[in-house]
Amino acid sequence: MSAPTLHFGHIVQAVISSIQEDSFEEGIDKLRALFPDTMIVAALDLVDRDNVLKYRTPWGRCHYEVLGSTAAYSIFPRLGCSTNVSSYCTCPSFAFAVLMSESHLMCKHVLAVCLAEQLSRCVERPISDHDLLARVTAHIL
Repeated sequence: MSAPTLHFGHIVQAVISSIQEDSFEEGIDKLRALFPDTMIVAALDLVDRDNVLKYRTPWGRCHYEVLGSTAAYSIFPRLGCSTNVSSYCTCPSFAFAVLMSESHLMCKHVLAVCLAEQLSRCVERPISDHDLLARVTAHIL
């Protein structure tokens, strides 16, 4: 029986999970080993400007949106690690850098959602099932 392989996404999640308010700088230093400074700064800027939205349905389902500089993007931060892509964002950068060229693991929007969740900085809003469906399908169609 072969040993389970460690997916790079597991390492990223472990680093993000280790970030706490009292060890914030240390956690950011660890992120610098995985991501360019520009991406980290951009993601933290989105978090600081309260641009990470977490919509929660009455039955507990969550949907994330990040208000980018030109549009709002739907984020699916945890697709699972059974595939090479463990998250998804509807922004053009994700399509190019993550899916097509495979030069990045995630975009700044996905990183912003992960950091905002870890630091309890998501702006939470209730949403109905009908409105959730409209939000998700607006990015697909």
